[in-house]
Amino acid sequence: MKLAVVILAAGRGERMNSALPKVLHKISGKAMLQHVIDSASKLKPSRTIVVAGRQYKEIKDTLKGSNILFAIQKEPKGTGDAVLKARTFLEGFKGTVLILNGDAPLVTAEALLKFLGLHGKSNNDISLISFVAARPAAYGRIVRDESDNILSIAEERDATDVQKKITEVNSGIYAVKSGLLGLLKEIRLNTLKNEYYLTDIIGIAKSKACKVEAYCIGFEDEMMGINTMPELLKAQQAYRKRLINNWMGKGITFFDSDSVFIYPEVMIGKGTTIYPDVFLEGKTKIGRGCTIYPNVRIIDSVVKDGAVIKDSTVIEGSVVMAGAVVGPFAHIRPGSEIGAGAKIGNFVEVKKSIIGKRTKASHLSYLGDASIGNDVNIGAGTITCNYDGKEKRRTTIEDRVFVGSDTQFIAPVRVGRDAYIGAGSTITKSVPPKALALSRAEQRNIKDWAKKRKGKASRGQAKKTV
Repeated sequence: MKLAVVILAAGRGERMNSALPKVLHKISGKAMLQHVIDSASKLKPSRTIVVAGRQYKEIKDTLKGSNILFAIQKEPKGTGDAVLKARTFLEGFKGTVLILNGDAPLVTAEALLKFLGLHGKSNNDISLISFVAARPAAYGRIVRDESDNILSIAEERDATDVQKKITEVNSGIYAVKSGLLGLLKEIRLNTLKNEYYLTDIIGIAKSKACKVEAYCIGFEDEMMGINTMPELLKAQQAYRKRLINNWMGKGITFFDSDSVFIYPEVMIGKGTTIYPDVFLEGKTKIGRGCTIYPNVRIIDSVVKDGAVIKDSTVIEGSVVMAGAVVGPFAHIRPGSEIGAGAKIGNFVEVKKSIIGKRTKASHLSYLGDASIGNDVNIGAGTITCNYDGKEKRRTTIEDRVFVGSDTQFIAPVRVGRDAYIGAGSTITKSVPPKALALSRAEQRNIKDWAKKRKGKASRGQAKKTV
């Protein structure tokens, strides 16, 4: 079946009460419209046309890089007029035109494939997906005859009292033979809303003895359109539940699925355990047998097999190798790599640095623009001073170095293998392998200093009393 896709995205979304175009509001980190495009792309259409309105530029910029054609509906004259605007891009196309809505982001490629299969098998001129709605007032009703054949679609404001009792409703998803798109010109203006309703094409087609069918195969959670912020929240919750259920089916353990947020492009290995209040965002990849503790946020990062990410840790654009332990309260900033079996502990920040295998920085340190070798011990309070006011400079610490607590490395500086850095040192020059580096002032003990100080304080107090 040759297929073209038209996605309607010109609605102003006034009920969202937001400056952002309605279709660009996000579900799990991805614009609603992008969700629809992604589902449609799995059908391998020969062309995809997005019908946008006055906010066309913002929508196009968001979808930059996508192989999408854009039709413009300058004035909001309804869905019938919107599809008519897409006809220019369908010249010469012969096949099925699938019409979708940019504000219905939960529809799956699987549902669309099933629908197109029914449409093609029955050789219908026009088909649509319907579903039974708990609250049908928001949708057009499917009006059928005594033989259960579809007659028309009645919009809420135009429906009779009898029609308003119908619970089977229109999803807004249509499959139309390309040769029948000329019927769009016969849709009459609805004077109540000053719009051309695409739904009217059903009645027009029936009047011309076209073969039309509505397949009640949809589910409300999947087909729902979003027009308000509460509906957006409901869609987010439904989508999150779908993803979580999918991962549980693949052997992932969740302690509280209602408080975990996973983006659609995230990958998780079998046997991983995820605690509450975890955010896995972007294209993050979690390996097998990992443990992600509460209040963790991981963005566009790779966490390899058996790694443990402890409480209240943030990891951005970085790699955590197998068996490493990060956190609690750690911040791994973009461009970092934490080596296999390494430990990054309490209140440690790592930025654009390579941390070697089995290296430990257990607490209260900043490691920025650094290359740190294997089996290094980083004492508490260590700082790589990487910025000189103009440029970022690197610190290199080779294998098996012991760094004492409260050490500052003034980059650029290199510390050779097996060297020792005494606690409280400020290192401004490179340290040879196996050397001990110290930069502390000699300790002085002033005898009876506290006693003399106390005596001075007592005399001062006596003068004030006089």
